Amino acid sequence: MLNVLKTLLLCLTLGQGAPVGAQGIQNAPPSLEIKNMQGRSYPGSVLTTQQKLGAGRNYQRSVVSYQSDGLRINALLTVPNGTSPAGGWPAIIFNHGFIPPQQYRTTERYVAYVDAFARAGFVVLKPDYRGHGSSQGQPVGTSYWSPEYTVDVLNALTSLKTLKSVNAARIGMWGHSMGGHITLRAMVVNPTIKAGVIWAGVVAPYDLLFTGLPRWGSESPADPRAQLLAKYGRPESNAKAYQAISPNFFLQNLQGRPLQLHHATADTHVPYRFSQVLAAALKQAKQPHTLFTYANDNHDLSNNLTLALARSVSFFKQNL
Repeated sequence: MLNVLKTLLLCLTLGQGAPVGAQGIQNAPPSLEIKNMQGRSYPGSVLTTQQKLGAGRNYQRSVVSYQSDGLRINALLTVPNGTSPAGGWPAIIFNHGFIPPQQYRTTERYVAYVDAFARAGFVVLKPDYRGHGSSQGQPVGTSYWSPEYTVDVLNALTSLKTLKSVNAARIGMWGHSMGGHITLRAMVVNPTIKAGVIWAGVVAPYDLLFTGLPRWGSESPADPRAQLLAKYGRPESNAKAYQAISPNFFLQNLQGRPLQLHHATADTHVPYRFSQVLAAALKQAKQPHTLFTYANDNHDLSNNLTLALARSVSFFKQNL
């Protein structure tokens, strides 16, 4: 508990000041540094229809693709029926959690989640990430140790804005678990993401990621987590490097864009304290947020799914 409090105090202190990486940190992983991710481009491409799918209750479904770092990335796209409102439909980038890439399929998992947002009148784009399903490229494990999945999501954001039926000024992000980390990282990098919802997110500073998720990462020499540890050491001995790559130390970049957090106390995959630490840092940084706690529920909020989805839909309706 003492170590958690120390981490929280450090995060709160730095989260409200100038970004740690503002002057550059030579001993930080350059591609993961927040300032470097802000400085690079995410051109995306037009969305190309790969396959028409069966329609939802009041929306159309298709598999589309776009370009990210020269790779074809597939995504599930839903578009409401009828004429779009003036300015276009509000839209949500949907960032899924970790699924073994060889098991992932574009049209499977999170079906009820996507359906809830689509039925509520949002365009939804759920990117695969590279190396997942039939998308090109190699998977990279998780988004905490390397930036590629966040790059794919930010290119998806640019690509979604090419749809004439989408209002480019009314796009939010939803993320679960690993996708929650991607959502937070993307929002501190890109100021055009208007609001975010994170369920059971991996949203703690790196010292807590290493201690709270010890089983994540194979520790093989080729594993990104193991490579990060081998090259930069642990956060306790190289704090500035890890602060430079952690979105938790750049919360002022949100500039008042709201976050809604959901987490269950009995989550055995991602510790509930991760969301507690982020909520406390957001409060200290004076960034609007809400944390919904679900007692004795699991990583997927299975016992409170309808309630959590209703809260998420309502949040996006109010903030997009």
